[in-house]
Amino acid sequence: MANFAKPSAPRFSVEVYQNEFLPEGGRDVHAIVTVTSTGGATATRAVAAQGPAAVVIMVDCSGSMEYPPDKMRGAREATAAAVDTLRDGTSFAVIAGTHVAKEVYPGQGRLAVADPVTRAQAKEALRGLSSGGGTAIGTWLRLTDGLLRQSPAAIRHGILLTDGRNEHEDPAVLRATLDACAGRFTCDARGVGTDWEVKEVTGIADALLGSANIVADPAHLAEDFTRMMENVMGKEVADVALRLWTPVGVEIQYVKQVAPTVQDLTARRVEAGPRAGDYPTGSWGDESREYHVCVRVPNAAVGQEMLAARATLVLPGPAGEPPTPLAQGLVRAVWTNDLAASTAINPHVAHYTGQAELAQAIQQGLEARKLGDVDGATAKLGRAVQLASASGNSDTAKLLAKVVDVVDAVNGTVRLKAKVADADEMTLETRSTQTVRVKKT
Repeated sequence: MANFAKPSAPRFSVEVYQNEFLPEGGRDVHAIVTVTSTGGATATRAVAAQGPAAVVIMVDCSGSMEYPPDKMRGAREATAAAVDTLRDGTSFAVIAGTHVAKEVYPGQGRLAVADPVTRAQAKEALRGLSSGGGTAIGTWLRLTDGLLRQSPAAIRHGILLTDGRNEHEDPAVLRATLDACAGRFTCDARGVGTDWEVKEVTGIADALLGSANIVADPAHLAEDFTRMMENVMGKEVADVALRLWTPVGVEIQYVKQVAPTVQDLTARRVEAGPRAGDYPTGSWGDESREYHVCVRVPNAAVGQEMLAARATLVLPGPAGEPPTPLAQGLVRAVWTNDLAASTAINPHVAHYTGQAELAQAIQQGLEARKLGDVDGATAKLGRAVQLASASGNSDTAKLLAKVVDVVDAVNGTVRLKAKVADADEMTLETRSTQTVRVKKT
């Protein structure tokens, strides 16, 4: 493990967990790369005066937000709470989203700078928010992108709230918008109530490296928005990438974030020189994340060993300058005829392989349930219960228990509930990718 950070900046470290031993003929190497950023509080104080963050809040103001009325009221209160949480010096704006996007504050294509006066003005402007019209989320994101691109801030972030489906925009337009915005800002997405589409909201968050969640009861929106904004205000470093370099003959099979949520980064690779590729990780504060890297190495004889991959955290440099390395870890491969050594599964790898399977089992089980495939849904959700129990993922286990009757958690024996509240099913689907850390022993 190597750490290259300067003393005044948040310090990154990389740890690699793996069983490097392969049997004769073995080719797939699995490793969990743990990335930790610490010491960011010092950096926060140093850069706060420079306005290191720019945030745009997108509030759904379509006609459905008025039914029931507490949705629109909750959205106003939540946005006001988020504005109150902005750190002085942060650039910000508020957008009202319908089938078009309109600036609520400060207007005229500008960003405001947070201070007591602008926060009060923004909250006053929120009093005029009203509902009416359709839903075209791509227009909201495009306006957000235009506003954020004005700012020199390193941390550029959006917060998006919706209560309905993206019915007034072709799905291809939203996909193209997400592709265009990816890498320019991150975005947290929230669905309020139960009339929105889970895959749309989680798809927005995945594409823009943010979080997704359900707030079934509008009364809880303010609490959720405050927590989201506190998280944004805690970010100090943006656009960090996990760079993987591999020797000749080594192929990367996949790269997945596996904690705190499951997120497949494989297709997001950006070439970064000979045999090197960058995988985006977004913005960082004081936190730790884990990535599952699988590489395929060439055949080798017993007794041989090789560097299978080098994982380096990098921060883009100024135009024309090379990126700054922040920390590094190595993935190794050693061929052996020791059966015990080559068949042992590293606990970290085993745990996160199970967490990824858990997320997939939930999603497939709920999809089968929607299609009326009782046997398929029972099998998949039973497997999910088994995995949640084995890994100690108690939060997911509780959500599963609202969708199935658990007969035997250890063996995954369940019965589908005859009636399931929409909020319970959507909560399980939305939070299916949330994982738990390896148990400390």
